[in-house]
Amino acid sequence: MLGVQLPPAPPPVANFVTHVREGDLLYLSGQGPREADGRLWTGKVGEGVSVSQAYQHARLVGINLLAVMQEALGDLSRVKRVVKLLGMVNASPDFEDHPQVINGCSDLFIDVFGEAGHHARSAVGFGSLPGNITVEIEAIVALRS
Repeated sequence: MLGVQLPPAPPPVANFVTHVREGDLLYLSGQGPREADGRLWTGKVGEGVSVSQAYQHARLVGINLLAVMQEALGDLSRVKRVVKLLGMVNASPDFEDHPQVINGCSDLFIDVFGEAGHHARSAVGFGSLPGNITVEIEAIVALRS
């Protein structure tokens, strides 16, 4: 898949599950920029973390979301469409480029799923995120019957 090696799905970090299936929709809990070895990318975008670095972190989050989809579905071909992303950026108060950061995940999903990867999206800034991670993204995915 585009030369991307999916890691094992990251486990939840608190009292929740990584995904919930309801009918033909799969709701994916927020994932962070966790490397396969467990290392997390941390810091504030706009203060020590550049847009290009954060874009790569959002892409990594996308890979982790794909890993959860793979674990939940057994096969990514069961994805009918990526419906919605909520991208959260740990940003400095004056940061304005949230959409460019979250494009890291959006671009990956479009590359993987083609037209079915185009989605509705929100990209917003927060004063902090759990563990000081740079980016967190959650998703809603429609499934083939």
